[in-house]
Amino acid sequence: MRGDLVRKLAARCLSTGLAVLAFVVLALTDATGWGLALAVAAAVASAVEQRVRPGADLVAETTLIAAAVLVGYWRRLDDGVDLALVATALVLLGLVLLVGPLRTAGNLEMRTANLPVRTWTPVVADQLGTALLGLLAVVALAAALTVPAVVPLVASLLVGAGVGAVALDLARRRFRPGAGGGAVGRALRRHQPEFVLYFSAPPGSEYQVTMWLPYLERIGRPFLVMLREPEFLAPIAAATDAPVVYCPTLRAMDEALVPSLRAAFYVNHGAKNSHCIRFTQLTHVQLHHGDSDKAPSANPVSGIFDRIFVAGPAAIDRYARAGVQIPADKFVVVGRPQVESVQVRQEPARGLAHPTVLYTPTWTGHHADADYCSLPVAEQLLRRLLERGATVILRAHPYTTQNPASARQLGRLTELLTADRARTGRPHVFGSAARELSLTECVNSSDALVSDVSGVISDYLYSGKPYAVTDMGGEGDRFVERFPLAGSGYVLRRDLSNVDGVLTDLLDTDPLAEARWATRRRYLGDFPAESYADAFLSAARRELTAASDTAAERSPQLSPLA
Repeated sequence: MRGDLVRKLAARCLSTGLAVLAFVVLALTDATGWGLALAVAAAVASAVEQRVRPGADLVAETTLIAAAVLVGYWRRLDDGVDLALVATALVLLGLVLLVGPLRTAGNLEMRTANLPVRTWTPVVADQLGTALLGLLAVVALAAALTVPAVVPLVASLLVGAGVGAVALDLARRRFRPGAGGGAVGRALRRHQPEFVLYFSAPPGSEYQVTMWLPYLERIGRPFLVMLREPEFLAPIAAATDAPVVYCPTLRAMDEALVPSLRAAFYVNHGAKNSHCIRFTQLTHVQLHHGDSDKAPSANPVSGIFDRIFVAGPAAIDRYARAGVQIPADKFVVVGRPQVESVQVRQEPARGLAHPTVLYTPTWTGHHADADYCSLPVAEQLLRRLLERGATVILRAHPYTTQNPASARQLGRLTELLTADRARTGRPHVFGSAARELSLTECVNSSDALVSDVSGVISDYLYSGKPYAVTDMGGEGDRFVERFPLAGSGYVLRRDLSNVDGVLTDLLDTDPLAEARWATRRRYLGDFPAESYADAFLSAARRELTAASDTAAERSPQLSPLA
């Protein structure tokens, strides 16, 4: 998260600094050409900041850029008062004052994908700031070329007309809503969804949804995906044919949660989940986005859901071990359907001369007690693997680059693997190439796993192949007590003092091969391989049927908890 903060701060400083510098140069010096170039640079920097900091208030920067450009234009014309330039200044002032409020108003409107409704106004409103910055760049270019002031006036009026159309449509939506609710609500009523996948998370978390979409589609009932952050709309809509709706407000949720809905599924413990759980006539089901021994996997917040779908009995034990008291009837063991395509190796592969090892370092977490990241010691680990003739698949957590230190460490690993690939020809996989592969493809391509405490281990466990787990907390004997899944793997100490012995067990002797099968049943359920995902599908359908039966006994009107 610190890396994200650094990027935002750098973007802010650059846009503000260039805007101030452009105004000072044009207002106080005779370097008009340089000043106009700085104004264009400031407009570009401000546009970049809008991408890095969605929702950023750039009124001050935009005002400075506009003032600088107009001063430069006046100096270029050098023929006294030009009425066209005065009119341009007034139009630009109006746009500067209007763009921010209209963008805010547009962000309060619903947006959709995979649904036959027109929602162009919020999308256009979100781009008004960029359009204004582009207009200022055009005016600066016109000033540099000494184009008559009527040209930027016409351009400003055209942009102003578009802004006016957006303003009128937003006002109509707000003060004169259509009869029977909005267009989105009407389209969803026609769609008749039976359940909703509700999602709210930090940027870069869409994988939590996309891993579940194929299985939600296989349930065979109409559904919708509800998002609370706009940046997820495009990537999630591209992964499904189901309607995807961005609901920025509680009022928007009221419209989207139509009466046909019977259940809501969740994939994390996001704070905004409470906004949907208030609808008490829905059955609320927590799916999680992985199964691991991490502390968040036994979050007490799970108790607010009506059902908690877990991969195996070990997940239920995890809550009890953490002192989280949840009624037993809330838990449903459904396996981990995402592993159904994982190839299972029944016989241990010992004495591997040229193994392929999957290494999956996790991120540093939001808090110190959730920091299981092994990247600080990874360079030495990878060197030992390369000495053993291993081909490495390096697949880091999507959040890794948000921490500058982790990003640098990951960069050094990339350089190490690049150099070894050039020297030996071994086809190491890392960077974008590793992210293009699914986790299942990485598992199937490897002979063994080295991982931090994470859900990857549970998925890998299904393959029957050996794995090593890093003890980055230096807990020694207590490590397996806290993270029982490590008991069927080989624990790698933080100081790597036992790295040679662990790699021998992992790639040569594998003494825990038999123990892993019992662990596999406890963590991933005991379901037939040929119909493994059916456990989840059947459980989900049962919840929908039960919810429909309950709804039939009550009023069909969906209403939130007051």
